[in-house]
Amino acid sequence: MFKTIVTLFRGRIAAADEALADSNALALLDQQMRDVTAVLGRARRALAVALAQQQAEDARTGETRRRITDLEDRAREALQAGQEALAVEAAEAIAALEGEDQAGRAAQQAFAAEIARLRRIVARADARLAELDRGRRLARTAEAVRQISRDRLHSAPVHETTLREAEATLARLRTSQVEDAAAEEELDKLEAARRPEALAERMGEAGFGPPARPRAADVLARLRAGIEVRPVPQG
Repeated sequence: MFKTIVTLFRGRIAAADEALADSNALALLDQQMRDVTAVLGRARRALAVALAQQQAEDARTGETRRRITDLEDRAREALQAGQEALAVEAAEAIAALEGEDQAGRAAQQAFAAEIARLRRIVARADARLAELDRGRRLARTAEAVRQISRDRLHSAPVHETTLREAEATLARLRTSQVEDAAAEEELDKLEAARRPEALAERMGEAGFGPPARPRAADVLARLRAGIEVRPVPQG
């Protein structure tokens, strides 16, 4: 009995853990990706350190080889000049430098192998992180759509009622705006008609007094008055 209770308790804890993880999957994914990004940042820094050490080792190895070449040339000159003791001393120094050169070559190989390994790790992690980021964006979009669908299922009548009310409000607003615009236009016409200059213009157009504005007919008559009309030759 006790074993059954313990097993049941553990099962409920596991189910609760899974439910918690499912309900907070996006937040959990965000944190996991932040953790991965931090680890990847440390790997990049390690790669940068290895590259800097490799460059320093390359510089030391190059300097060692330059010193070996220089001492070899001097030792040959000493041998030619019969300076055996100086030549032996130079040979001992060259041997020590060659030992350093061998150690430097071994260090270069070790750095090259470590750098290649770190490059592979960083490249694979970058690719997987980019894929995770794309998946996370898709998951966020899908979750937003699912939330909208869930809201529609739980409150579809409310949404439909609200939408219909909003559409009716917009229709009333547009009708009111059209009516107001028409009323403003008619009011402008009435105010313009009541102005004294408007009345004088209308009376001038009717032939009572001079016209308020130049008319095309008057301009044409004035132009004709100064032109001599010539008969059209008969063909």
